[in-house]
Amino acid sequence: MPRLLDTHQHLIYPERLGYAWTDGILELAKKSFKVEDYARLTKGKGIIGTIFMEAGVDDADYQAEARFVAELAEDPAQKILGIIASCRPENDAGFEQWLDECVDLPVVGFRRILHVVSDELSKTAGFKANISKLGRQNYTFDMCFLARQLPLAVALARSCDNTQLILNHCGVPDIAGGGLEPWRKDITELAKCANVTCKMSGILAYCPPGTASKETISPYIDHVIDAFGSDRLIWGSDWPVVNMANGIEDWLSITHAILSQMSDDEADKIANRTASRIYATPV
Repeated sequence: MPRLLDTHQHLIYPERLGYAWTDGILELAKKSFKVEDYARLTKGKGIIGTIFMEAGVDDADYQAEARFVAELAEDPAQKILGIIASCRPENDAGFEQWLDECVDLPVVGFRRILHVVSDELSKTAGFKANISKLGRQNYTFDMCFLARQLPLAVALARSCDNTQLILNHCGVPDIAGGGLEPWRKDITELAKCANVTCKMSGILAYCPPGTASKETISPYIDHVIDAFGSDRLIWGSDWPVVNMANGIEDWLSITHAILSQMSDDEADKIANRTASRIYATPV
């Protein structure tokens, strides 16, 4: 069983922070998903550590979230090896100050969820300049685009080629709608950008209801493996959003089945080595 570095662990503490986006999602609304819950669900499943992924908290709380998770990470028993914090690259005001503060937190990278804002936002010169600034300070940037927005991801990658970019959730393919194209073509084009890595995460949630399985996602997983290869593909649980499919235990089982079809070297890279290198997080 390959040792897994989970690069997409969300934690939800509604008593401390706001998560308005969960309100219409039965599996998540008004519920907490704490680090202790994650540990219980993944015990004995090969998780050797996690990188916390900002959980889309309300705008007023995104900095407080990173500070709070940094406190959790002080306990080595929690196995939180780094934080991907939220940021607002479209705003120069306060951007550098936030980066300066994060130097004293275990922040390894940043993310801005881009499918909830105008497509024009990532095209602006200011946005691209700030993403390039992340690279100059040895931070990564996780890209969260929908399948229809993948050309925007290509443009951003080409404009900010000094910054390591990570495409979340395999580019959110429209599996429920059978949308292999143009997703497949756009993934191939994005993979030509040497500064982009793809994250194998979240994909079960896009299956038609009741069909989330290895067989359903295989055409999509096979393509990102072919396009990016094990040196540019990493793994994440997307917990607790994965509860919109069959939960983290099912995703772990599917993950191990996928990795078992590869060589030990390829499986180990996807499971932990590539992520450890990209996020500069020793495991």
